[in-house]
Amino acid sequence: MSVIIQGDQLRTILFGTRVEKAYPTLAVETKSLFTVAGGKVLITSITGEVTTAITVAGTSKLQHNPTVGTTKDLCAATDLGTTDTPVGNLLGFQGLTGDSILTGPGAVPNLKQPLVLTAGVIEQVNATGADGGITWVLTYVALDNGATVTAA
Repeated sequence: MSVIIQGDQLRTILFGTRVEKAYPTLAVETKSLFTVAGGKVLITSITGEVTTAITVAGTSKLQHNPTVGTTKDLCAATDLGTTDTPVGNLLGFQGLTGDSILTGPGAVPNLKQPLVLTAGVIEQVNATGADGGITWVLTYVALDNGATVTAA
């Protein structure tokens, strides 16, 4: 039996373009993950995969820091280390204001509400204690001709 459409092609049709950013060593800092350029984009999904266990108590959140305008939290600061987050666990949030980062196989939602973002940077903020590593995968659709998202 021949395959007419491949999995990556179906993903692109359903969710848009895929971009990946590894953050292999978390630290207490604000880390640029993705750069939005050229106009508005619709973020259709954003999921993290823990690549090095997170074992130190500390809060992490994602935020959008636009080129013009005010920085906005994409999710609430969440402690990922008090209850260890092991390698392979997935991270995500629903896209609603104030949502915490959820973790665990089967416990991670996709965005209930896609996010419209303008040119700027998507950042991970680790405000207190940090260890471990995360690889983030984001999918998007350009709303303006020429708009893109790239790994920072």
